[in-house]
Amino acid sequence: QVQLVESGGGLVQAGGSLRLSCVASGRTFGSYAMGWFRQVPGRERELVSAISRSGSSRSYSDSVKGRFTISRDNAKNTVYLQMSSLKPEDTAIYYCEADLTTYVHRIVVLSSEYDYWGQGTQVTVSS
Repeated sequence: QVQLVESGGGLVQAGGSLRLSCVASGRTFGSYAMGWFRQVPGRERELVSAISRSGSSRSYSDSVKGRFTISRDNAKNTVYLQMSSLKPEDTAIYYCEADLTTYVHRIVVLSSEYDYWGQGTQVTVSS
């Protein structure tokens, strides 16, 4: 089992930047494909970005492509989400999720396929 703890959220003005971090417990972080999702009240959780175990494959939703960058440091058990040019519509709770997989280059885009998730971190972008 793995526990995920997100941090780095906060209040920022439109056009600003934030970097989210997600630290995983355990010694098998490299066995997990990772993803960042976000959710606003009354709406379904949506994919923001996903990264494979090796970090060689990445995926972004169209709404964040070109503005957000996902990365991971397996030695530090950490996955990051660098967010730039933030917009008010990026306001949401951001969740880190982990999927145990044997496929090194696999990207997981559905939240229902992930095995673990954190408690979330709030990101609020003011106009």
